[in-house]
Amino acid sequence: MRQPKIITTIKTYNKSQFIADLIAGITVAMVALPLSLAIAIASGAEPEAGLVTAIVAGSLVSLFGGSRVQIGGPTGAFIVVVFSVIADHGYDGLVLATFMAGIILLVAGYFRAGRLISYVPEAVVSGFTIGIAIVIATSQLPDFLGLSLVHVPAEFLEKIPVLWEGRDSFQVSAFAVSALTLGLIVSLKHFFPRFPGLIVAVGAGSALVYFSGLSVDTLGSRFGELPSQLPWPKLPSMSVDRIIELLPSAFVIAFLAGVESLLSAMVADRMSDGKHRPNAEILAQGIANIGSALFAGLPATGAIARTATNVRAGGKTPVAGIVHAAVILLVMLIAAPLAGYLAMPALAALLMITAWNMSEPKKWGEYATGSSRDKFLLLLTMALTVVVDLTVAIGVGVALGLAFELSNRNSSKSDWSPPQR
Repeated sequence: MRQPKIITTIKTYNKSQFIADLIAGITVAMVALPLSLAIAIASGAEPEAGLVTAIVAGSLVSLFGGSRVQIGGPTGAFIVVVFSVIADHGYDGLVLATFMAGIILLVAGYFRAGRLISYVPEAVVSGFTIGIAIVIATSQLPDFLGLSLVHVPAEFLEKIPVLWEGRDSFQVSAFAVSALTLGLIVSLKHFFPRFPGLIVAVGAGSALVYFSGLSVDTLGSRFGELPSQLPWPKLPSMSVDRIIELLPSAFVIAFLAGVESLLSAMVADRMSDGKHRPNAEILAQGIANIGSALFAGLPATGAIARTATNVRAGGKTPVAGIVHAAVILLVMLIAAPLAGYLAMPALAALLMITAWNMSEPKKWGEYATGSSRDKFLLLLTMALTVVVDLTVAIGVGVALGLAFELSNRNSSKSDWSPPQR
């Protein structure tokens, strides 16, 4: 079924559900605001691109999605591939690749490819997710430690020596802000799990910089003032050669958006006792990525952490996701200049926590006791993601996973016998 959930839920919508959705939407917006800015910066884009994506893609995912409580927007899973596409093809190349990925997802949703996620080995998904987490964490070390580096290479093996050589530029004040923010995020999540601790922690770290006059980079000092309005939508410039050149990146973005959104929807189902519509969700991701590209935003997908926050905050229907996007838009229109005071070490601490959560440390023991085949797939996909490229990691991991699965089927004994004629 490809009908959006909002059509189903709106038939019995009432005042109490709206109040619950309103509170949940505002809560999620407070979590999504600093995350969207931090993810955009880590991806090599301008910070406002993260807000645009959260507003445009977030509202479209809720309007057309197949989950009652899914929250869409930019996610950490895309940081590596977005950074790579921008480095190789420029930001206009990323916009076109995102637009193409949206079309690919629309086609996939039309042909009911939503259930194909079950054929992607879990070890491969875990492997590239842990690999992405490692890359994100290392990319945030300069701001987290206050290192003064002229140029940080994108490649992991080249980045590590540069970080080591810059160790003498370690800045105590920047690290203090990072440590304070990190400690607040962990503490607030532990003691007040329903409280929007992310924005409070980042705000506290940034306030320390402002009131103490610490010599620490802020969003404003590095990127200038954020725009206080959305850009006008426009089609990305394209040509046949450019489309062919960006097709591999578009497929990777589409694959990540599809897998991440369906994983998020399944997590939401378990938390809310619901049942999502996978093909409607894939179609929504296609629409959302096309919409984000039209506004020069980033690739988008269902965000597991924000979706879980929505459920815990009492979100009942897709209206909560629309409220979340509307609140971020309101903040952008009214309070954009305040974002310039956000401290870069505080945002780095936020992404460090994001990377840690992405790696799912609670499952490490399960991975260690898994089958040799699963451990091999996980480690190989993780290593290829970190050292080579996410595109190669996904391609090799999925191909090997399917090959192993077919091999198991062929080697298993069958109880079938030819009929007697």
